[in-house]
Amino acid sequence: MPWKPPDRRAREHARRRRLREQHGPVYAALDLGTNNCRMLAARPEGAGLRVVDSFSRIVRLGEGISTSGKLDAAAIERTIGALKICAGKMRRLCVRRSRGVATEACRRADNVALFLDRVERETGLCFEPITPREEARLTVVGCAPLIDPDRPRVLVFDIGGGSTEVMWVEHQYGTNLRLRDAISLPLGVMTVAERYGCEVIPPLQYAEIAEEIDAELVRFDHRHGIAEEIASDHVQVIGTSGTVTTLGGIHLGLRRYNRSRVDGLVVPFPSIRELIDRVSRLSVDERAAIPCVGRQRADLMVAGCAILEAICRRWRLGRLRVADRGIREGLLLEMMTADGVGPGLAKDRAALPVLA
Repeated sequence: MPWKPPDRRAREHARRRRLREQHGPVYAALDLGTNNCRMLAARPEGAGLRVVDSFSRIVRLGEGISTSGKLDAAAIERTIGALKICAGKMRRLCVRRSRGVATEACRRADNVALFLDRVERETGLCFEPITPREEARLTVVGCAPLIDPDRPRVLVFDIGGGSTEVMWVEHQYGTNLRLRDAISLPLGVMTVAERYGCEVIPPLQYAEIAEEIDAELVRFDHRHGIAEEIASDHVQVIGTSGTVTTLGGIHLGLRRYNRSRVDGLVVPFPSIRELIDRVSRLSVDERAAIPCVGRQRADLMVAGCAILEAICRRWRLGRLRVADRGIREGLLLEMMTADGVGPGLAKDRAALPVLA
């Protein structure tokens, strides 16, 4: 039988296998939120993760869900289109292991089972809707490398599309992280924007948002004495969300968003208030003209600023550490830990947060 050269697909598969064996396995994490669809692929390397590919697209999966209770057909199409891109990237990378989670929109939707079945059929990707508590825990896992070992308490908040998570964390010099408590507020940038619009929010309505959020935060605050701990300088505050990272980019005057400069940035409290006041007074078009905002984020920035303003009113933060990380990094660290191939942080299981 005459010799036949291997076809192009087989050669490409062999090439990827050799690269995987040479450089280590690739893991992928997918976070399907109310507003964004995100994928992060990475290898363990040294004391951290080496990102090999990433994807983020605003799909607005939760559009209209606050009134209909269902995922909208157009939002489903946008989301599946984005997930097909993620699936293609993962195939090309020969991902060893992956995990996909879905948050607030999928927790609320009556038709979530039909949607996730369709996602699996058309993309091959599986997603699990997770509880607010699990969402909070994974966010803390992802933010763990930014924790200051000299402050034994950490207040972490994540302003999402459909909800806002607030977490209270304790630790001993950066290890034995314990998620003591977490609350999920039923307000995110999309839900606020759908209720109050995308233009400048009038003062009375702005105050309504702050009061609604503070009614939830005050019980959380009193339960743990958070304000007193912050006043004693025992608390580090970490904010992770598109609102916070975008404000970080504006604070730095970036002409183009740069994750490496924003992630871990510390912004003084007076600068946070100044940024909130500045952005909240701008029209959608004026916000879109800011390089780090752009057209896709412009209509939701005021809603995000209103939520952040309410958090700032409850707690005099002093300074805020900006985190361009969260659930996806948490998923990656846990998968690597489970396989025994994680970076320095993941190998030390005491550094991974546990539920109280």
